Order: sequence, then C-alpha cells, then structure tokens
Amino acid sequence: MRIGLMLDVDKPLDDVVAQVQAAREAGVGSVWCSQIFGLDALTLLAIVGREVPGIGLGTAVVPVQPRHPIVLAGQALTTQAAVGERLTLGIGLSHQVVIEGVFGLTFDQPALRMREYLSVLVPLLAGEQVAFQGKTLRASTIGPLGVVAPAPPVLVAALGPAMLRVAGHLAAGTVTWMTGPATVESHIVPTITAAASAAGRSAPKVVVGLPVCVTDDAAAARELVAKVFAIYGQLPSYRAMLDREGAAGPADVAIVGDESQVRGALERLAAGGATDFVGAIAATGKERERTLELLGELGRR
Repeated sequence: MRIGLMLDVDKPLDDVVAQVQAAREAGVGSVWCSQIFGLDALTLLAIVGREVPGIGLGTAVVPVQPRHPIVLAGQALTTQAAVGERLTLGIGLSHQVVIEGVFGLTFDQPALRMREYLSVLVPLLAGEQVAFQGKTLRASTIGPLGVVAPAPPVLVAALGPAMLRVAGHLAAGTVTWMTGPATVESHIVPTITAAASAAGRSAPKVVVGLPVCVTDDAAAARELVAKVFAIYGQLPSYRAMLDREGAAGPADVAIVGDESQVRGALERLAAGGATDFVGAIAATGKERERTLELLGELGRR
C-alpha cells in the first residue's frame, strides 16, 4: 500500500510548498489536496510540482459541477504537463448543501451526472475528440485539446453502490474519506472491483483518506479529531459510511495510537484491499513530526 499525505491548504502558498518538501524528505510517496473555497487545487499542484520534484501529486477531490469537463480536462492536462506525469486527478460530486446552497447548481441525478461527465472527461484526457449529448451535459470539441501531456489517472469519490459501479466502469478507481477499514474491506473494495471486472478493466485503485496521529495520548487525539472534523459526521454521504462502520463520528475511524498501533491499523487497511493511504495529520508540534516520520518510514518501504 502506497503512503500519501493530505496537505493543509488553508496555509499560505509558501507554507504548502514547505509541507510538500517535508513530505518528500520524510519518504512519503505522494501529496494530495482538496478543492474547497481556497487555493485552486490543480493550480496549486502545478506550482508545488515545479518546486518539488520526485513526489506524486493528487486532487482529493475537485467537484465536477462548477467545471465543464472540457475546462477540467484542459486544466488537468496543463498541470500534468507542468509536473511531468505525476498527477492523479480525483473528482467528485461534493455535497448538496455546497452545490445547491453555494453554487446555485442542481444536485439531482448524481450517478448519471458522474457517468456522463466521465464519458466526456476521460476521452478528452486521452487526446480524443468528443461529441456527446446526454441528459445532464453536452460537449462537442473541434478536435483533441491542444495540450501535449499524458492522461492522468482519474479517481472518483465514490462511496455508495451506484457511484462505485460508475467508478469501476469508467475510472481508474476511487478515493474515499471518513470510511473505516471494515467498510473498505466489505463494501468499497468488492463493489468497485466487481464493476471494473465486469467492464473488462484492470483492478481499480482504492485510495483511503483518514485522519491519523501517532501519539501516546489517544484520547486527546480523538478529541481533537472530533472537533476539527465534526462536519464530516453530518454530511449525508460520509454519515452513511460512518453508520455502516458502526462509528459514532470521525474520531472513531481516525487512525490513532503509538507507532505500533498506527502501523497495525494501516496494515489492516492494506489487507482489506486499499492500494493507497492518504493521511490527514491531526496533530501539532512533536506529534505531527512523529506522525510524518512514521508515514515516511512506511512510504519508503
């Protein structure tokens, strides 16, 4: 299982570059960033990728509704050209409260919307011309996009059965968040793997994102996770995964403990079929350094 780190993108740009440099020096194999309301994720990765060589870069994730797939394909290929074939493009549907409440867009027919979006995005990334008319979007290009770069693998933030089937049929895999090890093993991995197999595709990537902290005070660390990540216990898609896991909230799925305990929890994820782990470090000071050191050690292996 490959080891990655979730970047704190609420910091100034130079601080984010420093995070990437520290991750690479520690031995972490990849860094990932979300697209919310701050720094633009793909622009950020183009910048840090030029500044810091030798580390993988991923979005987890870019919401699709505000960006037409032609626009996103062009931006992703531009970032790929800037960083030298190190980009993984994670995309998702975000949440109804964001898409409707913030952007004023529709959140209906989510699985169909993602299927149609991928039907345009993936061929464009592969250098093809596209003519598509669906129920949720239309696209007609006059030729391939004029960006010379290899197509980045596309991952879909898929948690429910319908979205996992879409990801398995049309994408390279999935990237999850706040989804515990039992749910990864019993639900995420078998559902997306079966869908990929039925579509004649290779085994999908399953990138699992969770809070992580190496500490001798697990109770305090879980209290911090419960406070910092409280919103994720309320959003319907994550709430469904927490309920499936039997977890009261984010603190119950966070990977917390000393080095041996955290290593054991990550080994369980790998045994359950996760191909990648992306840790969101829930710590400061010495505990943050300790967590990064362990993730780097595992990453170097």
